[in-house]
Amino acid sequence: MKLHATTTQQYQTVTGYEADWIEINAVRFAHSLIVLPESAPVVWPVNAFESLSKLDFAPLVAAAPDLVILGTGPRQRFISPGLIGDLLSQRIGVECMDNQAACRTYNILMAEGRKVALALIFPDQQTKTPEQGD
Repeated sequence: MKLHATTTQQYQTVTGYEADWIEINAVRFAHSLIVLPESAPVVWPVNAFESLSKLDFAPLVAAAPDLVILGTGPRQRFISPGLIGDLLSQRIGVECMDNQAACRTYNILMAEGRKVALALIFPDQQTKTPEQGD
């Protein structure tokens, strides 16, 4: 899906997305990443929702946004409060939603001037094909 241009072009804006990729300012990414309005997107080394650990949220704690929008992949899933305890102790809110809803929500909040972070999980796409064998 392509999104409309806004007056927020100096910021990191979601300009398109599909199930297996996202565009930030017309640059396509097909891996998990963290997006903040005023800095370049960074790789987030998370390959699956099930593999999340407290350490995975350290970059978000360091960025100190007011709110983290957690894109949990193709469907909405809810994070254990124990995993995000460091965020919550810093009074950083966390909202979980599927990746597409997370992208739309991030753009709205960022355009309103909110200090928001987008953390998207794109599940590891590596699967064996029949030609690769066992």
